[in-house]
Amino acid sequence: MNRQRALKLGVIGDPIAHSKSPAMHNAALRELGLEGEYAAIHVTPQRLGDMIRSVREDGYRGINVTIPHKENVMPYLDELGEDARRIGAVNTIVNENGRLIGRNTDGIGYVRSLKEEAAAELTGRRIVVIGAGGAARGIVHALAAEAPDRITLLNRTTQRAEELAREWSDLIDLVALPADRAAQALESADLVINTTSVGMHPHVDGLPLDPALLRGTEIVSDLIYNPLETRLLRLARERGCRTHGGLGMFVYQGAYALEYWTGVPAPVSAMRRAVLASMEI
Repeated sequence: MNRQRALKLGVIGDPIAHSKSPAMHNAALRELGLEGEYAAIHVTPQRLGDMIRSVREDGYRGINVTIPHKENVMPYLDELGEDARRIGAVNTIVNENGRLIGRNTDGIGYVRSLKEEAAAELTGRRIVVIGAGGAARGIVHALAAEAPDRITLLNRTTQRAEELAREWSDLIDLVALPADRAAQALESADLVINTTSVGMHPHVDGLPLDPALLRGTEIVSDLIYNPLETRLLRLARERGCRTHGGLGMFVYQGAYALEYWTGVPAPVSAMRRAVLASMEI
């Protein structure tokens, strides 16, 4: 990386105005004493190809990619890291002198946060993952490296969960069940993870499962970070479960991306403070 040039960074999505990434990354650049700017860029699906051409030609060191582009951006890139290739989605692009490399930092960011904040040891855990979309893929891929006993996927569309279980049968013991069999899945689970958007602001009353089913569950985790405590987490806490929210995942996925772009350790504390300040906490 050319240290003499100001870093040109950003995040693309549709919509994107709500993103907390600019506040987080610009605070990180200031903390590190690096010249540059990280911007939120509204990119519709029709303009995705033009935007990636701009990343290649207009001096971007890298960008983050969010909904709805994480999968569709892949054909525009020159290379995929093993993480992005296996997950089937990209959330970070690194520009190496015009060669665009796609990475995925969501899963490793989540597991780092989970281990630091709620479950230091994941080996042998019986885990239930709610959802089977792109977020779930990143989480399951990273969890598989921690050697849990079993991961059960609960999803409204059973076929999608079954396809993921077959695809990754070489990684981990994966079981797919329809959402209406949640009671069966939760009987032996000690860690439950919501990877869906149910309960996210502004629809904060949503619940991805019936909290009454959490009787034997030790830890309940939710990828959502706005609100910081979802209704699911509040009700799980009231039932005696340890809870883990999505703020840490958001910070760490950004930290790993920043480290790809700069080659220096990310200032995680400053990044977390910036996100909280942007939420007026």
